[in-house]
Amino acid sequence: MERLFKPSRVVELLTKYDFRFSKSLGQNFLIDGNVVRKIVDSAGITGEDNILEIGPGIGTLTEELALRGKKVVAVEIDEKLKELLKESLPYDNVKIYFEDVLKADLKQIAEENFGTESFKVVANLPYYVTTPIISKLIEDDLNIESITVMIQKEVANRFVAKPDTKDYGSLSVFIQFYSDVNYEFTVPSTVFMPKPNVDSAVVNLKIKEDLPKIDREKFFKVVKAAFSKRRKTLINSLSSYGFPIDKNELTKVLLVSNIDPKRRAETLTSEEFIVLSINFPNI
Repeated sequence: MERLFKPSRVVELLTKYDFRFSKSLGQNFLIDGNVVRKIVDSAGITGEDNILEIGPGIGTLTEELALRGKKVVAVEIDEKLKELLKESLPYDNVKIYFEDVLKADLKQIAEENFGTESFKVVANLPYYVTTPIISKLIEDDLNIESITVMIQKEVANRFVAKPDTKDYGSLSVFIQFYSDVNYEFTVPSTVFMPKPNVDSAVVNLKIKEDLPKIDREKFFKVVKAAFSKRRKTLINSLSSYGFPIDKNELTKVLLVSNIDPKRRAETLTSEEFIVLSINFPNI
């Protein structure tokens, strides 16, 4: 059977099921076998792995995951793909849920299909919901080993950005707090149907097992406040954010944390933000 990443096979299926791409759902289907294989390689998929895929589309990536992994569970928002996917994915180790991943009970889905076993997430994510989806995966307390996703290149740069660079921000701190993130490779727009306006990139997030024992809600509030006016000094960003703490008290907190109040948020490491949040009054 012809593989799903062949453009001729894609066109055949789309024509047969009279499928129309949805801009609102950010649908861009992969049509390059090398990229499909590289994504699965980056995820380190073996015959022992359970996999959760988000947004399988016509199943191009799903097919490769099914051929290499133990079990694949995919969550697809577009019910118009239901009949097409029955034909394109005739694999016993694939199960598809038709629902919005942002509203889905992923914990229940994982337990139903993987029991207590861990799983890997692999996906070609729609650009417009990249951050909400990854935030949900990280914060839903799931038994995830790693997340390997293709996302907009610009966002990938922010995921891996280091302090004192233009791409470093609250998203960088969030992603790097929960995972060891690696930029795998860049993907040109030409390998998609239809072709998006920007290039993509694949990143791999290895979820950390041991996280700092801190008040995470307070930590991320402080980080968000610090970056709220990234061109201003820390003391000005924090004091104008609306915390019920005066400027003098904030200055003392920064100095106790060994942080110069005149520094800007983008110069602080995650470790410095952790120290700052520990010393910060309850908010």
